[in-house]
Amino acid sequence: MDEAKLMFLNKEEEYIFDKFAKQTNGSVYYKNGNNVLLATVVIDENCVVEEDFLPLTVQYIEKSYAAGKFPGGYVKREAKPSDFETLTARIIDRSLRPLFPKDYCYPTQITIMVLSAESDGDLQILALNAASAALYVSEIPLHFPINGVRIGRIAEEFVINPTPNEQEQSTLDLLVSGVNEDLLMIEMRTFGGVKVKSSSNPLSLMTTLKEEEITSFSANELEEDKLIEALELARTQIALKSRLIKESFAPFVKSPLKLERARKSFVCERIENFICQNYLEPLRKVIESLSKTERNSRLKAFAKEIMESWKTQSSDDIESLEERVNETLTKVKRTLIRQMILEEGKRADGRCLKEVRPISIETNFLPKAHSSALFTRGQTQALVVCTLGGEMDAQNYELLTEKATSKERFMVHYNFPPFSVGEASSIGATSRRELGHGNLAKRALECSLINRDSKTIRLVSEILESNGSSSMATVCGGSLALAAADIECTSLIAGVAMGLVCEGEKYAILTDIMGLEDHDGDMDFKVAGSTNGITALQMDIKLGGLRTEILKNALFQAKEARLQILGLMEEAKEKIVLNTESLPSSQIFAIHPSKIVEVIGQAGKTIKEIIEKFEVAIDLNRNNGEVKVSGGNKQKVNAAKEHILNIANTKENKPNLYELYQVGDIYTGKVKKVVEFGAFVELPHNYDGLLHVSKVTNNRNERISDYLKEGDEVRVEVLSLNKNKVELGLVE
Repeated sequence: MDEAKLMFLNKEEEYIFDKFAKQTNGSVYYKNGNNVLLATVVIDENCVVEEDFLPLTVQYIEKSYAAGKFPGGYVKREAKPSDFETLTARIIDRSLRPLFPKDYCYPTQITIMVLSAESDGDLQILALNAASAALYVSEIPLHFPINGVRIGRIAEEFVINPTPNEQEQSTLDLLVSGVNEDLLMIEMRTFGGVKVKSSSNPLSLMTTLKEEEITSFSANELEEDKLIEALELARTQIALKSRLIKESFAPFVKSPLKLERARKSFVCERIENFICQNYLEPLRKVIESLSKTERNSRLKAFAKEIMESWKTQSSDDIESLEERVNETLTKVKRTLIRQMILEEGKRADGRCLKEVRPISIETNFLPKAHSSALFTRGQTQALVVCTLGGEMDAQNYELLTEKATSKERFMVHYNFPPFSVGEASSIGATSRRELGHGNLAKRALECSLINRDSKTIRLVSEILESNGSSSMATVCGGSLALAAADIECTSLIAGVAMGLVCEGEKYAILTDIMGLEDHDGDMDFKVAGSTNGITALQMDIKLGGLRTEILKNALFQAKEARLQILGLMEEAKEKIVLNTESLPSSQIFAIHPSKIVEVIGQAGKTIKEIIEKFEVAIDLNRNNGEVKVSGGNKQKVNAAKEHILNIANTKENKPNLYELYQVGDIYTGKVKKVVEFGAFVELPHNYDGLLHVSKVTNNRNERISDYLKEGDEVRVEVLSLNKNKVELGLVE
């Protein structure tokens, strides 16, 4: 049996190669503690993809039986991947993709299945390690010891690969993948929580603290120097693991397949010289026009112009002329853009390297939405809309290693319709990219929310125009939308996308990159945060590695841009006018837990009456007596709160109901509210009695609204008194 064992961070890892799934090009059974994953690699040797992209697909699949569970939902088998599965697949893809040769053209499928899982496992790191191992020993000639590490921070100290319990106490979640000394992919976010005076206590919402220990709620932003320190720690661990992989896996590497073809290059030296001699200045103008949009239609038209000119001026009969002109022009364009940046310090749209595109901000221009923000930066425009709800509006989800269903109370949904880049196609299902960008914005903003469990918040980002970094526009617009909804946050959060062009020892860092620079650059680097530091970061490195010096300079250049953007956002925040007519109100208070039953009433009758009468939503916590009342009208929410407090007998000097009314008393009262099951009639002493529909009509097909309207005066008789309720009858 081909088996390798290695010890890393005091944990034994077991790899069994090619015992399972023997018809694949590479497979590994990976065991870490009681966690078991199967990773396979398959390539299609009979198909060649000529388009200029890597035909790599990564799937990460969690099997419910791995944790002794049935799949949730009506259909009891695994179907659509969860958000966690999709995001994990993206992490693996982003880690492995940069190391494939540029001319690799065979469709390749990497599948990772979780076969056994326990609560102490970091499934994202384990899945990355399993996929990397399968690829390392496979028949694909790609032998890089890629691995990942997660860094947490507890009580100001960094922790390597924290356990789930430790992660609950951590203020940092930093996931880094790399190979040898090179970092390839970085995902980072911070966790908000109460700040404490003593370093012996972790910064965590999960910790019970004494009142004198608490100083304030903090987003726990990470400063740039501290992030560099954490990344260097991750780099050290990745290099150590890489050496162990090389030593342990060497005997099991398969002989590489003889892949007869690489992607055919259509670059033609003669056409390249022709373009450089005749079309360099016109190409500069085309590049300038391309800087205004992510569409390449102008470049395609220019390629046709060059092709027609070639046919007229040259007697050479070149095979596949159209493909050769298109690909050669793309190469010349890339070279020219990079030369302009490195040698002239000039970008395609005329900006200097550190310049942020013009920004405009509008807030609360949608009258019926709870809040809205339109954030425009250059040719990127995000409309972010906030909706507030209660406990019942939260998103239920399940994690493989947790038995109970969890609730997501803060959601960021990012939509990228084709019209945002001028494409004439219909809007389809949510893509992996949309899911990933929404998740990045969520990670950036969530730590800033104070009392985030008190309500359910949904942010929807509609990208209306895109030319670079729509995810960071979502962060900026999302933070403003929260402010426009009067949500309490530690501070505003802004995001900016950075780029890199590097040739040998020469490099240039670009602030606020556009689509053209993202495509032809060497790094996609998005960083978000407040004036205090970084809250989220995402980096994909196309070079195959990144020097610490470059990374440090990029972080501090991003800080300059972030502070500039935050200044503009603060100005916009001062001008916000709340949508008071549409914005829901909420009240959170506590009653004695034993009184929750009285608020609910027999078969839920009392709480239903409150909801109908005051038009509110009510969430009750039986364990601690917490009551959340929310609705679209502030006065009705406050009235519902007072009504519930009355039921719970928490108001002092509350008069006794039996002292105020007697059965048989007759009053003339005004109808305050008509609902499906009856009408509430105002009585003396600020009480409302219920006139049930059955006391007005016995015909079930008739409604009480056919007889009574709000504001009508009626004569009623007290039929019964039951705790805090007065039942009325109609006096003819």
